[in-house]
Amino acid sequence: MDELTGSEQTKLFNKLLVDKDELGMLLEESAASSQVVDLEQPIGRLSRMDALQQQAMAKANRTGHQQRLVLIDAALLAIKLGRYGECRRCEEPIGYSRLNVRPESPFCLDCQKQSEKK
Repeated sequence: MDELTGSEQTKLFNKLLVDKDELGMLLEESAASSQVVDLEQPIGRLSRMDALQQQAMAKANRTGHQQRLVLIDAALLAIKLGRYGECRRCEEPIGYSRLNVRPESPFCLDCQKQSEKK
């Protein structure tokens, strides 16, 4: 695979910044929905179960957003260090098509597949 061109890297950098802002907003918006459900609240059993289920889903979404935000910050740091687009495992170029879909990807497709098999 080829290394990223300057314009490709600029596009991906801008995409990372937009994604970071969007994730920050999602985390802010979802803070209230992931709060502990008050079991003393005078609601029915099914309503309480529904509230607990919604809380669990909100927490799972927040965790996913936080993990993706860590990857985005690492990708932004890699840009600063001149190592963006390089697979962290094999050190080969990741490729623009993969990074265009997930600009925070730390691994090339082959290394990603190998890690998912384990």
